[in-house]
Amino acid sequence: MYQVYKLMRGSVAIKIFLGVLSLYLFYLVVKAAQMELLASILGQFMGVGVLATIILFQQEIRKFLLVIGKSTSFKSGDSFFRSFAIWKKQDAGGYSVSPIIDAIKAMSGTNTGALIVFTRDSELKFYVDSGDLIDADISNRLLLSIFNKYSPLHDGAVIIHKDRIRAARCILPVSENDNLPAQFGLRHRAAVGMSEITDTLIVVVSEETGEMSVAQHGIVSKNLSGMEIRQHINEYLTATPQIFKETETDKSKEVQETSNAEAIIAFTEQAEKTA
Repeated sequence: MYQVYKLMRGSVAIKIFLGVLSLYLFYLVVKAAQMELLASILGQFMGVGVLATIILFQQEIRKFLLVIGKSTSFKSGDSFFRSFAIWKKQDAGGYSVSPIIDAIKAMSGTNTGALIVFTRDSELKFYVDSGDLIDADISNRLLLSIFNKYSPLHDGAVIIHKDRIRAARCILPVSENDNLPAQFGLRHRAAVGMSEITDTLIVVVSEETGEMSVAQHGIVSKNLSGMEIRQHINEYLTATPQIFKETETDKSKEVQETSNAEAIIAFTEQAEKTA
């Protein structure tokens, strides 16, 4: 319920919810007053209330399910999923990001707007299909050609999966977060919206200021240097899966607890000998 409240807070959904709740309370009053005609009309509306709720709150329901999906992970005891996660980790990185960094810095120096999506696990087929399929090797000159303001492919996002430029001119979802800074344009809002609903990292180059930013998990890191952009990308591509993080944490806790227990036992034995 708290997650639902967080998703609805500050959005139009909370006003719609209050309107539906007021209508339902009015229906209860009409029914209690035995106003049969009006109660029958409102009753027909309430009969399709579930369907109407899904239609009205489809964006919030989608975000809520994404929150549940992100918070759900496999337990560390399953060896099959652990070995599968090892394979994904080894296959996630493995390519040089230097051509990308060089292209980003060059575009920042000429105030050329850019939007680059890095995906580690999913190919993002839905968003790839919204643009023009390229499926080419990563190249500094290719990225500069795509985002050239006179290129027909510059308006939209480039999606990079593994060591390939999958597509260009891709359409990304725009964030509906009302708390974003006013200076954020459509490019930055699209980056935030994409990072909110997918496990991706998005690099943005501002067309007005040339400022380089990174968006991940709905959070934007602004005014970054080329070295910081490289660090963000490398950390994302070589990130340890969640189940391994949990496993390492559990092991460290076990070691800590074991050492504490041994220390207590040793202290107790020493105290008994002294007594």
